Amino acid sequence: MSASAIYVLDLKGKVLISRNYRGDIDMNQIDKFMALMMEKEEEGVTSPILKHNEVTFMWIKYNNLYLVVTTKKNANSALVFVFLHKIVGVFCEYFKELEEESIRDNFVLIYELLDEFMDFGFPQTTDSKILQEYITQESHKMEIIPRPPPAITNAVSWRTEGIKYRKNEVFLDVIESVNLLANASGNVLRSEIVGSIRMRVYLTGMPELRLGLNDKVLFESTGRGKSKSVELEDVKFHQCVRLSRFENDRTISFIPPDGEFELMSYRLSTHVKPLIWIESVIERHAHSRVEYMIKAKSQFKRRSTANNVEIIIPVPHDADSPKFKTAIGNVKYAPETNSIVWSIKSFPGGKEYLMRAHFGLPSIVSEEVEGKPPISVKFEIPYFTTSGIQVRYLKIIEKSGYQALPWVRYITQNGDYQLRTN
Repeated sequence: MSASAIYVLDLKGKVLISRNYRGDIDMNQIDKFMALMMEKEEEGVTSPILKHNEVTFMWIKYNNLYLVVTTKKNANSALVFVFLHKIVGVFCEYFKELEEESIRDNFVLIYELLDEFMDFGFPQTTDSKILQEYITQESHKMEIIPRPPPAITNAVSWRTEGIKYRKNEVFLDVIESVNLLANASGNVLRSEIVGSIRMRVYLTGMPELRLGLNDKVLFESTGRGKSKSVELEDVKFHQCVRLSRFENDRTISFIPPDGEFELMSYRLSTHVKPLIWIESVIERHAHSRVEYMIKAKSQFKRRSTANNVEIIIPVPHDADSPKFKTAIGNVKYAPETNSIVWSIKSFPGGKEYLMRAHFGLPSIVSEEVEGKPPISVKFEIPYFTTSGIQVRYLKIIEKSGYQALPWVRYITQNGDYQLRTN
């Protein structure tokens, strides 16, 4: 990757804190960054990579801060951006909120972290759990100099040795988000499932875990092609997973970090039937009123229930005097987003509910021509996956041979879920 220096700037481009790693670029080069960015903005082409002579600036913006890396080399820019986002994650773990004030309040701590993140321009460790073991906010009060944990130099840098729990447990959540866009006739224009497997691990020692899924490639290679399986795309694993083992026999084998982490994420480009379908009839009477009739229908199995359903219906920005009528849930007008929010706490499968709304319109016609924003839906369905992914087994192997309890749960929720109106 080979980064020369890293800077944290405020919104005006003033350097709050910086660290020079290679010494091959003048640190004052950062003064050119803001001017370059303004120039690009005036041209209407903002870019996360800017070049001035032989210096390249790669930057991200977070809250009211710019994080900028400079380099002279032909660095891997994708790796630089991942590194910058990892830094943001670590700072948020330490300070809860990353903004200008938290940088000013923690200069000493940030310098210590910057020293650990990178060595001579190459990333070292960005694992906040390991860093928090020996870089603490109270470190200057300690009488004994803390030694870096062995995990820093171990092959398994994400887990410390000597962890002990009275009760050994593993919690595994399969969470799927449904991204869907459908037109008013009910035809699905775009749909995909974005899934992640998240774990909370409370296990003693250095256990090895093996996870088996109903993976299509595995089932076909072992002659079980007819069994119900799922073809996973864009699979991304946590660094603890042995990739060579997965490529050989599709076994997900790993020594897990302690506590909470995301084991893997995946995507499925598949045709998804809308789980909650909304039919809308909108009658607009110019200069007087607009009436809505919204019918919500759950199109999943009766034994499942969607929780905390929110149906967000856009309304004209000049609408007033709202009146609502519904048999279930509650409806409120949100003028700040020009929408009605219909909330249903519990929505069982195979049910249909109706809501009517009435708004007054001003007698003067607005000059702005309004579009027709889509209806969006938020929901969460526990014990249910749209893709049909299943955890077939979760084996826990540890040399002391203790018994551990694995818990698995499935959740389907909305991603970018939009339904167009007539």
